[in-house]
Amino acid sequence: MSRSSNRTQARAAARLAAVQALYQHEMEGTAVPSLLHEFHNHRLGATIEDAEYADADVDFFDDLVKGTTARAGEIDLAIEKKLAKGWTLARLDKPMKAILRAGTYELMARADVPVGATISEYVDIAHAFYERREAGFVNGLLDGIAKDVRTA
Repeated sequence: MSRSSNRTQARAAARLAAVQALYQHEMEGTAVPSLLHEFHNHRLGATIEDAEYADADVDFFDDLVKGTTARAGEIDLAIEKKLAKGWTLARLDKPMKAILRAGTYELMARADVPVGATISEYVDIAHAFYERREAGFVNGLLDGIAKDVRTA
């Protein structure tokens, strides 16, 4: 496997783990340092109940989790701005919020990652949790945010 392919897989694993960590943060109120410790020591690259977790780009994972939680207010405003009239962030379920928040943070803060790659990765994560309709929602919303936060 090529070096760039390994990096791509490690970043994809980091994104999925970050979404899981952000979901846990929202559900349980787990403090970010505790979340990072748990994921570093017990999830990233581990085997749990016969499920093997891929090795993740730990620095990328840390940035996604820390950055998303640190900029939560700004991120939530950007998401709400793109929701249909009458919809609020509170109406979205927690896994969807975690996906959108991580994707929005990456679009805002990680100019080193192409927009298309970011959106595609979070659409793939949405497919792991939802049907096609919701994955299309993630695609459209993140594309709209990208147009606001990335300059051509």
